[in-house]
Amino acid sequence: MKKLTFGIVALASTVLLAACGSSEKTEKAADSAKSEKEKVVLATVGTTKPFSFEKDGNLTGYDVEVAKAVFKGSDKYEVEYKKTAWSSIFTGLDAGKFQMAGNNFSYSEERAAKYLYSAPTATNPLVLAVNKDSGIKSIKDIAGKKTQVVAGTSTASMLDKYNQANADKATEINYTNEDITQMLTSVDGGKFDYKIFETQSVKTIIEDQGLNNVELIEFDAADLGADTNPYVYFIFADGQDDLQKFVNTRIAELYEDGTLEKLSNEFLGGTYLPEEKDVKEAK
Repeated sequence: MKKLTFGIVALASTVLLAACGSSEKTEKAADSAKSEKEKVVLATVGTTKPFSFEKDGNLTGYDVEVAKAVFKGSDKYEVEYKKTAWSSIFTGLDAGKFQMAGNNFSYSEERAAKYLYSAPTATNPLVLAVNKDSGIKSIKDIAGKKTQVVAGTSTASMLDKYNQANADKATEINYTNEDITQMLTSVDGGKFDYKIFETQSVKTIIEDQGLNNVELIEFDAADLGADTNPYVYFIFADGQDDLQKFVNTRIAELYEDGTLEKLSNEFLGGTYLPEEKDVKEAK
């Protein structure tokens, strides 16, 4: 009986050791596969709701969740989402610190000359947000009025070009590092007369912050000589052609299977998608 008991214990120990060894091998194999993946650091500001913001200490928003869907299940890329200042996004891309960025990026010729663009993921036309007492009724009324911009943004470039072409009716441009919520709060309080920004972010902030003195005026960006369209994109550091191709293929798939529409409804409050042909052409 003692011999039998000893044999059973020995057998059980052998099975347990074998199981542990197998588990360790599986974990090591998983770690090895993970370490072999190409790391992608995606930069975002994290303060441009509904595209990029923090909730319960985690980054989320339309751009962030689209990126998560793009890379879900990828056996090639491992992604880290990095919150950083707006200006640091571009210096980080230039230095190779970031490979990709998503933060409600619109298209501009200056930016496209330096960085790669993804297929469009959403549409988000510009809107003129004005203080109700500013006297601004259309885009033609911004002459002599005050606004804030962040250097390097498409709005800053647009208004600078407008002033160069309209020296006799220039608008007053004030450069700042404040985020869009702070700038719209200043418009609400009358410190500045207006702010040009993308529709979805402005609507969300006005609702969240209760900015009752701000009203929205639609306008055609071409009236300001803008070389921008209403689409939203990811951008990539120069040389990230393979990453760009992967992301574009996945965006087309997410457009086709309804994922982009679902995320648009969740974060943007409706179906704000680019034209299908523009998505497929980028692929």
